[in-house]
Amino acid sequence: MSASVAVYRNIYTEDRFKQAYGSDDSTSGSLRLRDKLAGRCRCSRQACLHLLRERVPIFNWLPRYRLKKWILGDTIGGLTVGILHIPQGMAFALLTSVAPIFGLYTSFFPVVLYMFFGTGRHVSTGTFAVVSLMTGSVVEQLVPTPLEMNSSSSEAADFEAQRIGVASAVALLSGIIMLCMFGLQLGFLSTYLSEPIVKAFTSAAAFHVTISQLQSMLGLRLPRYTGSFSLFKTLASVMENLPHTNMAELLISLVCLAVLVPVKEINMRYRQRLRTPIPVEILTVIIATGVAYASSLDSTYNIEIVGHIPAGFPGPRMPALHTFPDIAGDTVAITFVGYAVSVSLAMIYADKHGYSIHPNQELLAHGISNTVSSFFTCFPSSATLATTNILESAGGYTQLSGLFTSLVVLVVLLLIGPLFYFLPKAVLACINVTSLRQMFLQFQELPELWRISRIDFMVWVVTWLSVVVLNVDLGLAIGVVFSMMTVICRTQRAGCSVLGRASNTEIYRPLENHSKCYEVPGVKILTYNGPIYYGNRSFFREEMSRLLGLTPERIRSREKARKALEKREREAIVSTVERAIANTSFSSENEFFKSETSESDVQAVLIDCSSVTFVDVAGARLFTQMCTECQKVGVYVYLANCNESVLKILTSSGLMTYMNPQHIFVTVHDAVMYIQQQKEKPPENTTTVWV
Repeated sequence: MSASVAVYRNIYTEDRFKQAYGSDDSTSGSLRLRDKLAGRCRCSRQACLHLLRERVPIFNWLPRYRLKKWILGDTIGGLTVGILHIPQGMAFALLTSVAPIFGLYTSFFPVVLYMFFGTGRHVSTGTFAVVSLMTGSVVEQLVPTPLEMNSSSSEAADFEAQRIGVASAVALLSGIIMLCMFGLQLGFLSTYLSEPIVKAFTSAAAFHVTISQLQSMLGLRLPRYTGSFSLFKTLASVMENLPHTNMAELLISLVCLAVLVPVKEINMRYRQRLRTPIPVEILTVIIATGVAYASSLDSTYNIEIVGHIPAGFPGPRMPALHTFPDIAGDTVAITFVGYAVSVSLAMIYADKHGYSIHPNQELLAHGISNTVSSFFTCFPSSATLATTNILESAGGYTQLSGLFTSLVVLVVLLLIGPLFYFLPKAVLACINVTSLRQMFLQFQELPELWRISRIDFMVWVVTWLSVVVLNVDLGLAIGVVFSMMTVICRTQRAGCSVLGRASNTEIYRPLENHSKCYEVPGVKILTYNGPIYYGNRSFFREEMSRLLGLTPERIRSREKARKALEKREREAIVSTVERAIANTSFSSENEFFKSETSESDVQAVLIDCSSVTFVDVAGARLFTQMCTECQKVGVYVYLANCNESVLKILTSSGLMTYMNPQHIFVTVHDAVMYIQQQKEKPPENTTTVWV
């Protein structure tokens, strides 16, 4: 069953619509601004409480905590993640090129601090493989591993102190950068790391992590390569030294992989049925430590073990501040990666569970976490993929789960840590590799990404290849630049279409996609699906000239005809004065152009600006230029559907000097009705829009 609707109203230009429905208070903007500034400067108890709840979210959600409903899920989720933090913290410390104990510190302090300042209820912070790998590259550049060093000497202790000093300096500078970004309200910058970039980056970084762990899994003592092509250099070095493989460490690695991979697969496939995932990592660590201790593997087969892990709480220590000039560039990349991953994870689970995330507050939370923890010998931290997923699947509800996570790590730090003395480093390397399972599985999304958007597919591929072939930070920069270039290219080549009207409606659609729509006789309706700015003004001009037929030859011929008309009119005026006889052969310019054009020729151009998001000065000048060129060939220009900012820029640039202000309409249909009625010359006060 079909129904038709007829609407009768006056034709609205922009000026007439503003007079009828616009705001009459011209000073309201300045008054509102003054009131806002005055309101922000006022200090009251209520305002202080509001600021405290906004900047320290725990005071906002903790009073409303549903103890009976949430405490069990937070407890189980927190304890599960805490158990996982122990092996992963020590394993990711190896990626950072520091002692395993510092990974445990990094799994404690950021968790506690994020609980107070973070807005992600299901976010688990701590050590993250990609951030650890990037930090380790910085550490290796500034404090490279010497070829010969006695592990029991004071030289080894000084060497470890230098390394953690650099890693802590990276954490401190990263935290300072985040706090500065928070002060400038730059949380929106995370949007420049799109989903294809983040997924391609993490997937490619997983290859770097895997290759870097081969030497530990094979028992090889090789230098760590940094810079461009480091992945291939490391792989070539491993292949060259395969004959020197420690068979005991290789066997340990194979057994660990044979246990870790299937159990992790079980955890993933049956996560809906399992109340908590099987803690295979910590079980592997405990069993491997016991076997190594009982068999004296370190002395018998010369395997590399974790060594001394001090018990107790770490004392405050100043990071290596003198390294700031050397680490500044790499730290910026580490900061953006850590923040982008953290915010992306927080938003994913916030959307899933129906609450909101504040990106700027996340900057504050992670900035404070990194800044404060850096003084307790911690390296950079962020939200982590694996533990966040486990926390949510284990039933965590709020940030309170971080309390139970930190308690587990604290118990290990105070009591259990020294028991991991005989833990083989090959076990930690296997934990590193198997923790990257989700990153490797992201290849499965490529076919779907190809079907949805081939441009995003290209962004994914370019980012992945850049990170794998070159380096983690340089590859990320190339991915971001390439992604932004695709956006620029899409705005530069936005489509320009001719609109036609659907019969007996006020609906106008592109003729190329709607064959049953028709062009309004004598009116060319054009729409441009993008901004008009200095980057695409040439393309916009070419498209408009092509659709309107505004060739230089036509403009010159019409200009010559106009000048001839003006000359004839001057001669006619002189003849009229001398002979007192009116010569009406060419009474007006319009009559001349009507005599030169047929009814099928374009007499008016209507530009639908509904898809023009913004116009800069260059675009506004181009509008003016095209307006004058259309007038030279006897074609009037009309605008419709201009948003406020576009209309303001066009007006301020002087377009109204060359264009009638009454030729700017609220809708396309208003303009079409006005043009058609102008041909028939109806009384202006009785014009209506009808369908």
